[in-house]
Amino acid sequence: MEEVVKLHGISYNLFTYRVIWGLKLKGIPFEYIEEEHSDKSPFILQHNPVFKSFPVLFHRPPPAKPICDSMVILEYIDQTWPHNPLLPTHPYRRAVARFWAKFAHDRGQCIGRMYYSTGEEQEKAIEETLEMLRIVEEGPVGEERFMCGGETVGMVDLAFAVIPQWLEVIEDVVGVKLLDPNSFPRLHKWIQNFKQHPLIKQHLPDRNAMFHFLKAHREMLLASPT
Repeated sequence: MEEVVKLHGISYNLFTYRVIWGLKLKGIPFEYIEEEHSDKSPFILQHNPVFKSFPVLFHRPPPAKPICDSMVILEYIDQTWPHNPLLPTHPYRRAVARFWAKFAHDRGQCIGRMYYSTGEEQEKAIEETLEMLRIVEEGPVGEERFMCGGETVGMVDLAFAVIPQWLEVIEDVVGVKLLDPNSFPRLHKWIQNFKQHPLIKQHLPDRNAMFHFLKAHREMLLASPT
């Protein structure tokens, strides 16, 4: 049976792009299917009813069952196709990478809260985002081109991919400036290295179109009754 990989995602969605980049970095052929921006679509209710979110990956063989959550999908493809590994092979370095990937998942959510909130809640999210950026500046960035001393883009870089482009655009949408190059010089250097990687640059969403989409989406969220 022919091996088939299908990725279902939505435009301007960081988590979808994480998986697109991971598949491209590993050189895995796949078909991408754009879905509607809705947590009530028949597709998402059938295939990811728990979190109602994209992306969703199907791979056959084995039987094509849905694999959900971008970081889980990245781990799956890294284990299924060992070439061009996203995680280090050394057990300690692999453990460190998983630590920072979990940190990105847990603490990076403050960026989303900053995006869809206002007032005191937004101010708190801004402070949490600044604290997270300070930790990243002194933690996994280091002096190398990529995070955790990687020679190319790896799992930790993809975990923190909310910072390049997404946080930058959200700053414009919300009207704040957090990524000051004087305050975060190493983070700024990493952002440029990440965005200039050929496979990332080739599949980076258009900033202007992304700004207009996220601005309209935020206005819609804020107008919706709670």
